[in-house]
Amino acid sequence: MNRPIVVVNMAMTADGKIATANRRVSSFGSRLDHNHLLELRATADAVMAGARTVNTQKITLGPGEARYRRLRIKNGLAPYNLRVIVSGSGSIHPRAEIFKHRFSPIVILTTGRAGKRAIASLKAVADEVKNFGVWEIDFLLALRWLRDKWGVRRLLCEGGGALNDALFRTGLVDELHLTICPLIFGGRAAPTIADGIGALKLEQCARLKLKSLKRRGNELFLVYVSNPEG
Repeated sequence: MNRPIVVVNMAMTADGKIATANRRVSSFGSRLDHNHLLELRATADAVMAGARTVNTQKITLGPGEARYRRLRIKNGLAPYNLRVIVSGSGSIHPRAEIFKHRFSPIVILTTGRAGKRAIASLKAVADEVKNFGVWEIDFLLALRWLRDKWGVRRLLCEGGGALNDALFRTGLVDELHLTICPLIFGGRAAPTIADGIGALKLEQCARLKLKSLKRRGNELFLVYVSNPEG
């Protein structure tokens, strides 16, 4: 494979939401779910998220506490993972929390829609800003570049919904880890794990195969793998 293996990890409510309609609540998984997230990060060369996730949450996309860095080393990885942010318009706040933590490189993937001023401000806080398309990001090209330039063999994507949708639509998701939490948010405007354009026909939808299912407390931890044959 000439691109990284792509793993998507998301937690959602029982009605399929990843945040409330006003997006004020977007973190609701248990401590077990948080540990699961860090365990998955310990298997990946790079962790990726979209601009909205980075702008609205105080996240660093880092490996977490020392025991997870030791786990990364045990897995044959560097103690700290590469961090990747995606924004077609370059609308990433240069004072977002992630830029305050310089333990590993930060790479930004964008397009020609990003203005010169936005690019300049991002270059001041990121290690590299790379254009991969005129209007939409060419993710296959971007993933190949991440493998060739940064040695990324396994990439963990943590959303949000529009980024996940783009990866599913282009057939680039190899594995989906999904935590179902015992909550109901409701709201037709509340985001889901795959928003964006979506599939317009049944034959266009991403097809998955259930690999495993575990119950831990009141949460379900599911793992799906890509199944293009349906």
